[in-house]
Amino acid sequence: MEWNFIFFTNSILLGVGLAMDAFSVSLANGLNESEMKKSRMCFIAGVYAFFQFAMPLIGWFCVHTIVEYFNKFNYFVPWIALILLLYIGGKMIWEAFHENKGDESEKKLLTFPLLAVQGIATSIDALSVGFTIADYGFLMAFTSSLIIAAVTFIICMTGLFIGKRAGSHLSSKASIFGGIILIGIGIEIFVKGVFFS
Repeated sequence: MEWNFIFFTNSILLGVGLAMDAFSVSLANGLNESEMKKSRMCFIAGVYAFFQFAMPLIGWFCVHTIVEYFNKFNYFVPWIALILLLYIGGKMIWEAFHENKGDESEKKLLTFPLLAVQGIATSIDALSVGFTIADYGFLMAFTSSLIIAAVTFIICMTGLFIGKRAGSHLSSKASIFGGIILIGIGIEIFVKGVFFS
């Protein structure tokens, strides 16, 4: 593979494709936290971008070293994403119905461990991108992963902004809607991974 227009276009398109799950989760997080500051939005989008950067590189490394074991692990990817997103989405819905009704202003903020779990769940399928970029040298794989991360960051910021705007109008229903989105993403990743791979 050469450093040309096709390389950069492919990397951007990979980034767009991989960022769709992270976009939906960002939308859900924006709905849940309508008062989110820009610095927090950048942090959340940055976490998703980091995982979208790391996963293809880990996949590339696996292809070049432990490909046999990686193939076996690939079967579990949809199951892991389903379990993580069902848990997070279910927890959001449960909390929306069981939160203290008199204390609407005290919304549960997204903690770093939960954010990391979301980042892993939405980027775990990017491990298989390591196969797509297997013929790249390390520098090209690194650059491609950086482009994927940049595209993810922009798309996630957009999702957070849209969710935040809509969340201020939806009020308490936002957590329920956000939870449903996360569960839907988990099911979509699972169905795609198990039945169409």
